Formats: sequence, C-alpha cells, structure tokens
Amino acid sequence: MNPQTTPAEPAPATSFATPWGALDLTRFPADPRERLRAWDAADEYLLRHLAGEADSADGVATELAGRRIAVLGDRWGALTTALAPYGPVQITDSHLGRQATRENLARAGAAVDEARLLTTRDTPPERIDVLLVRVPKSLALLEDQLHRLAPAIHPGTVVVGTGMVTEIHTSTLQLFEKVLGPTRTSLAVRKARLIFCTPDPALDPGPSPWPHRYALPPDIGAAAGRTVVNHAGTFCAERLDIGTRFFLAHLPTPAAGARVVDLGCGNGVVGTAAALTGPGAELVFVDESHQAVASAEETFRANLGPDAPAEFRTADALDPAVFAAGSVDLVLNNPPFHSHQATTDATAWRMFSGARRALRPGGELWVVGNRHLGYHVKLRKLFGNCQLVAGNPKFVVLRAVKR
Repeated sequence: MNPQTTPAEPAPATSFATPWGALDLTRFPADPRERLRAWDAADEYLLRHLAGEADSADGVATELAGRRIAVLGDRWGALTTALAPYGPVQITDSHLGRQATRENLARAGAAVDEARLLTTRDTPPERIDVLLVRVPKSLALLEDQLHRLAPAIHPGTVVVGTGMVTEIHTSTLQLFEKVLGPTRTSLAVRKARLIFCTPDPALDPGPSPWPHRYALPPDIGAAAGRTVVNHAGTFCAERLDIGTRFFLAHLPTPAAGARVVDLGCGNGVVGTAAALTGPGAELVFVDESHQAVASAEETFRANLGPDAPAEFRTADALDPAVFAAGSVDLVLNNPPFHSHQATTDATAWRMFSGARRALRPGGELWVVGNRHLGYHVKLRKLFGNCQLVAGNPKFVVLRAVKR
C-alpha cells in the first residue's frame, strides 16, 4: 500500500440485530458521506425489553400479539420494522423518517401495509394497548403528541419510552406524569434509558397548549408585527430566531409572477415576508416536518388571507418528483445543520444541489447561515459563483445564481 494513501473507512454497519432477527436498515435518503446508522442503543434497549431480554426489574416479555401497538417518534423505522409482524401504527413528524420506514419495511420483506404509517397531523388511533415512545429532541412535540394520544390510552395500556441519557431529563418524566400518569426510569444501559409510565384514568391533563402564536417585532420590514403560528416541534416556537431575523432584513423582493420557494420553511415567516413584499409572486413552502408545514400554512393564511394562492408541501428538499428542473425563480433557505442529535451538512448539501437543479437559468438561491459553516465554499462549488449580500459577526446572507 502506498504510505501516502489513506485507506477508505468501512461503510457504517446496516445490520441491526433484534430479538426477532437481523434487519438491514438505512436512513433516508441514503448518503455514503454520512456515517450514521438508522438505529442506536435506545432502540436496541427497548426491543430487548419488549422481548424480555433486558436486564431490569421489568424484564418480563411484553405480550404483543393481538394488541394495538403505537410507535411514536420512531426516527428511521427501526422499531416499526422490527415489530412489523404485530401490525404497529407508526406516528412521526418526519417525512424522511417515514420514507426510511417504507424502504426498511420493504427491505425486510414486510408489506408496507403491515405497519400503518401516520403523521403527527393525522387523526390518532382510537385505542392503544402498547404505546412505545422514542423521546424526541423537542419537548414541545412530546407534550403535544402525548396530549393527542391520551384519549386512546386505557388503564391496561403498556407505556414504554426510550432515549439516550442525554435526551431524557426531569422535564421529560414530568411530562409523562402530567399527561398520562406515574413515571419512572430504568438504569442506563450503553448510555440509553427506558421510561415506564402507568396510565392513570383519573388524570385530567387538560387540552394541549399548542399551537403557540406571537407577533413579530416591529423592526424587521414588511413582516413587522405580523402573526406567527407555531405547532409543537417547529424551530423557535416562542420567538423569532436571530438567524431568520437577520435574513428578513436582507430578503430580495420577488418579481411579479416569480415562483418562490421557502425551502426548509419552518413556521413560514420568510416565505410570508416574501409574499408581503412581492404580492404577485407564487409562493411554495417546503419542509420535511409535517408540523412545520402546518405552521407555515397557518402563518401565511393569518397574514395573507384564507384565499391567497400558495402551495404547502412536505418533501425532501426540492424533490425532483415535485419540482421539475428549471421550474423555480427564487429559493430562500435557512438550512438546518442537525439531524436529531448528529451535526451534519448533508441536509444543506441536498438543499443547495436540489435548488441548483430546480432553478431556471438566472434563478437565484439566497441562503442565511452561521458564518463558521462556510456555505460559500459549497455554493461556489455547485454554482460557480457566490456573493456575500450581508454579514455580521455570527451570520452571513449569501446569493448564488444559476448560470
């Protein structure tokens, strides 16, 4: 071997050993540059517990056959795919997680209809005998979903949550206790914990406090003082985040008739501001979160009226199946740089490359991002150009043109 040659790192393992056999699992979309598995120790711990294999005081196998099982927050379908023979209902906010589940079920040889796939916006099941909760990053989303599922829980329902120790806090346990009933945790195993909750039929948690609404500050241009609607789990649900605030101060004015995409729209503030400054533009709001798209639609309607034309799509970036090449004039983007607990630029790269494909010649991508992320390097590589529109010590607004 040439001493100056670094051997390629092995691909991340895709074989997930479960009590019911090994599964070949991947995230969606599969990206060889991301060395991230589609499961973790928390998924393993929960499945071993259900099979009675976990070393804990609750190590008796849980009866699954013939019971109505709901899996909340399954990130990439590991839990749903493992339990597919029992016909679980998966409830997820993530379009990517839902697509991963479909592919993993097919790879496991399970018919997709063996597991019913719902979003967090769909009507929940009427009865749940076993509720499995993968604790989400957003405590607000957990709160809202437990409220939505509470009517389906009965005294005999088995409720078990799972997460890494860094994801389970006192506030997490307090939410289970507030909405469902008495709660305790297991010992940590490989930095993962289980949550055991005993439903209390006499408990009245009241209605969910979501969605939240607030008025935008008075110094951000056309959107000043406008109403923002945030469903649970949407980024910065209580206030305008500083990156978006900086972006709003430097947005371009869309031309009449321009097709403008608010990509990774979150609560839709950026696209709504663009619609207010360019009333003749055609707005499209896109996010992979069902909660975010619902928030964007309500924010837009609250400020532009119930009949104002716009599209609202849950999709993976600028999916070619949704956005034909050359069909977009302007893309506005504040890309995320986290996937659950992992820091990654893979999502931003998909957004940028998808924007370049979807933009017409002369079309523009405008991006706001943390200065240290170096998005200008990626944009120059993709577009052959990148202009700094504005910057401060923390953020930059960048503009790239499709040649």
